[in-house]
Amino acid sequence: MKRALVVYESMYGNTQRIAQAIADGLSTHLEVGVTEVGTAPQTLPPVVELLVIGGPTHAFGMTRPSTRQSAAERATGPLVSTGIGQREWLERAQLPPGVNAATFDTKVGKPRFFWGSAAKRAAKALARRGAHVLAAQSFYVTLGPPERALEPGEEERARAWGEKLGADFVGTHPRLAPPVAA
Repeated sequence: MKRALVVYESMYGNTQRIAQAIADGLSTHLEVGVTEVGTAPQTLPPVVELLVIGGPTHAFGMTRPSTRQSAAERATGPLVSTGIGQREWLERAQLPPGVNAATFDTKVGKPRFFWGSAAKRAAKALARRGAHVLAAQSFYVTLGPPERALEPGEEERARAWGEKLGADFVGTHPRLAPPVAA
């Protein structure tokens, strides 16, 4: 069976919940691992055929140390990701040439045109590194105090997106035929 790895960065837990929902959807078609970006392997294992990476949108794109610090100052509870973000992981990770990838983010839902997209920025970063980017998708959170919450139905939408991504990936990248006995 083909394998996927979902790597996520999450401050308040919303992106973590979306990552798990995506993994649940992918698991209907692929073997899936899920890991927080701070514990993600720096060298993508060769058995991973699809990398799915996501994080929150901060300041119109992927987080930076300063935006993570600002989020930490507003937090009312412990943070999920306390080390590096997806930007730093993408800069350092050893990815095989042509790796298949998809990106996702969480961002404020209204107004949707205004907030930028970490998913689109991550997709561009992956493409510059030679990845074959299959999709970029945003999932929405509410704006508001003190922490954000997922908009209703977003986990279900993430699960459905993961299932479609997995089906499309398996459909366009068929399993190899078993070796023929000599």
